[in-house]
Amino acid sequence: MKTHLLGLTILAATNLSLVAEWPQFMGPERNGTSRGEVRSSFDPEPKILWTHRLGSGLAGPAVSGGLCVVFHRVRDTATVEAFDAASGESKWTFTYPTDYRDDFGFDPGPRATPTIAGGRVFTYGAEGMLHCLELKTGKKLWALDTTQQPGASKGFFGRACAPLVYKDSVIIQLDGIHCFEAATGKPKWKATGHEAGYASPALAEIGGKTYSLHLTREGFICLDPDDGKVLIEEKFRSANNASVNAATPLLFGDDQVFLSACYDVGAALWELDPEGGSKKVRWAGGGVLDAHYATPVPLGDAIYGFHGRQETGQELRCIDPRSGKVHWSTKMTTGSLIAAGKQLIVLTEKGELILAPAKTSGFEASARGQILGATARAIPALSSGRLYARDDRRLVCVDLNK
Repeated sequence: MKTHLLGLTILAATNLSLVAEWPQFMGPERNGTSRGEVRSSFDPEPKILWTHRLGSGLAGPAVSGGLCVVFHRVRDTATVEAFDAASGESKWTFTYPTDYRDDFGFDPGPRATPTIAGGRVFTYGAEGMLHCLELKTGKKLWALDTTQQPGASKGFFGRACAPLVYKDSVIIQLDGIHCFEAATGKPKWKATGHEAGYASPALAEIGGKTYSLHLTREGFICLDPDDGKVLIEEKFRSANNASVNAATPLLFGDDQVFLSACYDVGAALWELDPEGGSKKVRWAGGGVLDAHYATPVPLGDAIYGFHGRQETGQELRCIDPRSGKVHWSTKMTTGSLIAAGKQLIVLTEKGELILAPAKTSGFEASARGQILGATARAIPALSSGRLYARDDRRLVCVDLNK
């Protein structure tokens, strides 16, 4: 299975432009991996190249075209800012009013990482505003209030889907999966009536054809992104109404997808046959790698990820996705992962940066250092050996070049 960077097939493992880009949620292939090598230790602390004050939010940064774009909230203003990725110099700012309030008193800022494609920036706010901006200037090209779409509820914790760009389209999950013209915001198609979860979709090439993979609140969807035709639809959710599906479908092998959730759902590896409209279960079960919020990442023949409920304690695990065997497990504060070269980059929710070699034999940290505060829940970005990470107070750029 070849994965896509916004509709463009990634074929060359040595393509340097991909190493320098992190244009969307979870990176070029939406699986948290980078082909670039990074350092394995600090001397003596992580080197922070620049920092910028931020407001609230859980949306990670995106990096493309020499710019780092971040989406946050300052009081009642949703704010999109672009910085020079190397120096941190502010390049432009776009704002709009937001009145989002979380029913649980949780963070009131945006959840969805911006997506950069075709010289545009796409943002999706917790209140439901979908914006398209010009990357170079921040100029608004169009805006769409998705709350005006039928049945577009905010769910427990607001809208969280990172926009997915494919060819000339942008796809998001509302109640149902919606596709809009990337240039104008005009509707193109809608598929299913599934309530949105908190997982973002991904593109995959199977048998020479491109599909989009979705994990809604109700289950898994594989569809044709050209016309929205649903090819595979399978239930994958908890019986608990207070549950969430948050981990993005993870592409593995030529035609397989790894799915994971908590709330007694567990993980599964399915072999997909989109044209035949079917899937084959390779294995499924709980207690292997049950992802609550952070999407696991693949590296070599293994998958690494956080197992268990965030509020009750988690473990960082390495599993064999082909069999469901757990290679190792270690207690760790919940966080997010990036796999770079043969190394794991861990950012814990408490703002600690941890480097460790990616091995199936066990976990052993090679470096640890504090870079943020205790609310670092956003997925970081890795570009040109620099890590861009945020909490609800600041954005930092950390030098990880070898």
